[in-house]
Amino acid sequence: MSTKSPRESMVEMNELVLPNDTNLLGNLLGGTLLHWIDIAGAMAAQKHANSVVATVCFDSVDFRKPVHVGEIVTLKARVTWVGHTSMEVVVDVYATDYLKGITRAINRSYVTYVAVDQNGRPKEIPGLILETEEEKREFAEAEKRRAERLKRRQRCDAAEKSNPINSENPAE
Repeated sequence: MSTKSPRESMVEMNELVLPNDTNLLGNLLGGTLLHWIDIAGAMAAQKHANSVVATVCFDSVDFRKPVHVGEIVTLKARVTWVGHTSMEVVVDVYATDYLKGITRAINRSYVTYVAVDQNGRPKEIPGLILETEEEKREFAEAEKRRAERLKRRQRCDAAEKSNPINSENPAE
């Protein structure tokens, strides 16, 4: 299997915040931003995997500052970690008030995707070439997030199995 560097699959996407994208205060809806993050992240993941991908997990989403109607949102996505079939993508989000010429960081999200074949089954993906110290650091941090994700999934699986509602023969 081939390998790729994070820069080979980087994606930058821009969106204009319109009134339909905002709440009653004129601020961008969180759900709309999550949608855009998922699209930008999936494009970077698909470029890396040369495959269709499915979203597995939003690990972290930090809403730092509101985004207002009329501002331009820029999403920058890049792969930070890869396994055999899954990968983590970081999406950094910026808002620009082009009338004032001010750009500010408003969000950072970590999203995990799995590459799938035409039957929807996980498929092997290229490895990741780590070229810089920052990429090596991000990869190591992503490994820690993955370990935490797996622990969380085990706890959720155990809780689900012990829930009587999920039993084969629930008490009536």
